Amino acid sequence: MTMKAVYLTGHGGNEVVAIGERPVPHRQAGEVLVRLHAATLNRVDLYMRDSGAGITHTLPQVMGIDGAGVVAAVDEGLPGLQVGDRVLLYPGVTCGHCEFCVRGQEVLCTSMKLLGEHRDGTMAEYIALPARNAVPMPEGWTFEEAAALGVNHLTAWRMLMTQARLQPWETVLIFGIGGGVSLAGLQLAKAMGARVIVTSREADKCARALALGADAAICSSSQDVVREVMRLTNKRGVDVVFENVGAAVWDSALKSAVRGGRIVTCGATTGDQPGADLRRVFIRQLQIHGSTLGNLAELHDLVRFCTQHQLKPVMDQVFPIEQAHAALERLASGQQFGKIALRLA
Repeated sequence: MTMKAVYLTGHGGNEVVAIGERPVPHRQAGEVLVRLHAATLNRVDLYMRDSGAGITHTLPQVMGIDGAGVVAAVDEGLPGLQVGDRVLLYPGVTCGHCEFCVRGQEVLCTSMKLLGEHRDGTMAEYIALPARNAVPMPEGWTFEEAAALGVNHLTAWRMLMTQARLQPWETVLIFGIGGGVSLAGLQLAKAMGARVIVTSREADKCARALALGADAAICSSSQDVVREVMRLTNKRGVDVVFENVGAAVWDSALKSAVRGGRIVTCGATTGDQPGADLRRVFIRQLQIHGSTLGNLAELHDLVRFCTQHQLKPVMDQVFPIEQAHAALERLASGQQFGKIALRLA
């Protein structure tokens, strides 16, 4: 049997992204076969298309790291899952026995295989993966909304809740509002009760973030971020800096944090080798945390939190699978505000 899929045949531009037939994956014992209904796009999809350098993979490979759909097949008697269940996917397939997996930190697994990076991903009609990776969807959500939780919202959750240990009375600075991770950070931090300041080079994105609940927005193309942060915090600085831009904002991130503040970073789209003002770091006793994705238990916590607080991901645009090239172009443009999704069914 074959299925429709979006897959890489090489590296370059959209000319290496094929939309066609691939074999339906064979489900092994202990795995679940999911009929996917939606996948959302992430920056790593562009990275895998452009080069995939440093990530072990075999071509052709189905694209996509997050998705949601309906259980099509599962082992009989497996608790918690049955055919017909609506599920979203945890994107990391882990070994289960290394020191990190054993202590519940599978995001640090020494042999983790990520969907769409090391193995076939979610931009297809079907996927087979360990049953534990299928998580029940929140009630009343679309498949596109549920698909968005597995990467961007999970990444933001771990950054704020696990790494930064955000408290309700604190102030958070979020760089580059408009992308999926930054918007997720805004939603989660506000639901926690924190004060949130956002930045963007585009005034329209600042205005939209304010409409979503941001307490203040700094248009970095016309305003000095550090000066504005100090004005907004009475020269104090913010408790938590939420950073997923990279070198272009790193100096501002360090200078915007209060003494003893926490800076959490998960991305480097503008460069991964910024200058390091070590004197500022140790004199002001700043805490710098690297973060990426999250653990399976954190995904379950995130689903419960979103249900409790009635949070849903901000969606930008939904494309049919036949328009995957247009979806990738939309992501590459940087003009999106929220998640870009592919409808697969």
